[in-house]
Amino acid sequence: MEQQKQNQNTDKFKQLQEAIIAGNVPQLVLVMISYALDLRSSDIHIEPEKSTIRVRYRVDGVLRQIVEYPPNLHPAVVSRIKIMSNLKIDEQRIPQDGRTEVTTKDGREMDLRVSTLPTVNGEKVVMRIQDKTRKIPKIEDLGVRGNSLKYLKKALSFPNGIILTTGPTGSGKTTTLYAALQILNKIDVNILTIEDPVEIQINGLNQSQVHPDINYTFASGLRSALRQDPDIIMVGEIRDRETMDTAIEASLTGHLVFSTIHTNSAAETLTRIANMGVPPFLTASTLNLIISQRLVRKICPECKQEFKPNKVTMSAVKNALKNLHPDEPLDEKLKKDLIFYSGKGCDACGETGYKGRVGLFEIMLITDNIKNMILTDKTVTDIEKAALKEGMVSLEQSGIIQALLGNTSLEEVYRVAKSSDIALTFDKISAESSAAKIPQAKSSKKVEESTEDVKAEESVSQEPTPQTQESTPDIQTAPPAPAESATPVEPAPQIPETPVEPSPPAEPAPQQPPQAAPEQPPQDPQQDPQQPPQESPQQIDVENAMKPFTDIDNPSKT
Repeated sequence: MEQQKQNQNTDKFKQLQEAIIAGNVPQLVLVMISYALDLRSSDIHIEPEKSTIRVRYRVDGVLRQIVEYPPNLHPAVVSRIKIMSNLKIDEQRIPQDGRTEVTTKDGREMDLRVSTLPTVNGEKVVMRIQDKTRKIPKIEDLGVRGNSLKYLKKALSFPNGIILTTGPTGSGKTTTLYAALQILNKIDVNILTIEDPVEIQINGLNQSQVHPDINYTFASGLRSALRQDPDIIMVGEIRDRETMDTAIEASLTGHLVFSTIHTNSAAETLTRIANMGVPPFLTASTLNLIISQRLVRKICPECKQEFKPNKVTMSAVKNALKNLHPDEPLDEKLKKDLIFYSGKGCDACGETGYKGRVGLFEIMLITDNIKNMILTDKTVTDIEKAALKEGMVSLEQSGIIQALLGNTSLEEVYRVAKSSDIALTFDKISAESSAAKIPQAKSSKKVEESTEDVKAEESVSQEPTPQTQESTPDIQTAPPAPAESATPVEPAPQIPETPVEPSPPAEPAPQQPPQAAPEQPPQDPQQDPQQPPQESPQQIDVENAMKPFTDIDNPSKT
């Protein structure tokens, strides 16, 4: 079966190449979409470059280059996609968004969300693929296990409250909500969803899509949903205070509300809610469960092999397993042996070593202890520590468990689920490795500074009486003058012998020998501000040197 799929993918790739060679644009677009679906791609990127057009697929969350075609085909390809998604083909100056439905030759229905963006080399097109034929997986198939699965099922049994999922874009939050709603989807329950967009249509659910351009938003849709006699409501995303207040109102009136929010961890969701202005007593009384999740790539079973991590990674793994709650079910043999795996790369996985994805989950149940900590304004760190003591599994621990089970690699785990402790461990080691270079840099810097100090002392000893910044602003703007007088010792007494006539403010200068200038304190300009400051011979030389240029600029003075 696997060999047959590989042969089909090879045939699709050949068809794609033949369509490019023949210049058959409709066939090129259709095969491009069908081939992306066969590779389990989530996005198609068509990117114009200076001399070619690059096509990339996002497979298992990572972009992979597929093919290139000449630039002369690109305008026809973009126009074909715009016609399919009902966009303006003559508008190439501004971005456009659209959507379309496509049915492939093998009868698979797909929903495409198309986005165009003008670039310096042409219009870039990104197509998000939603396969309507795919089935919603079960909660256990997503990667939820142990205490996390127990907490989730317990929260689903509550008659009212709020269940939030959090994570970055593309982390599977909507799929998790769909899987949870499938458990509650029964004949005696009215479930209503407000989404943007409706990704998968599920029988038994009343699904509605928002339209912000006509003021049909999540907040207004949620208020309207409360008049539809629902038992369970799902809101696509909580983005503002208005939507959050409506969700709290719905939970207080006896509804079970599901939604998503963008934060980095389960505990940090409480900070996000507080930043929206929600009082702590409302948060504690309505919030039931917070799910933080990430997606990691699964190791290809065809090229799976054992992998021995380095000492730094092993110490991090042991530290994470040491803090794992005793109630978390995990085979003691796995914890003792600590055997991990990686993918070598083969034809089945496209030489990547990974095929498919699995979720990492951090599920925090809002217990009475957590509610009291919310009411007393405890920090996020304290709340997270308390949740871990009560049995919560962190993202890092969930990833290590999946790695011990052979589902993913440690590289994938620490790519998406680095906790603060692990980050500190790696930062400390990286700092120690670079510490050997720092003393050398500092020592060389000290030598340079000491050399500069010696030169500065020599120049000060050779210079005459220093003047204030207010008395000699012109001298400070001409750096060559002090540099020339500071380097040699002999030229200083020769400067007064020049036949240049001194300026009127510098009449006392000839009566004062240059050798006695450093012994006189600079007290005359400060004691008598009306008296003009006495200028040194090198100051006279600078002004006289600048005098010809001044006369040229002002011929009336000559």
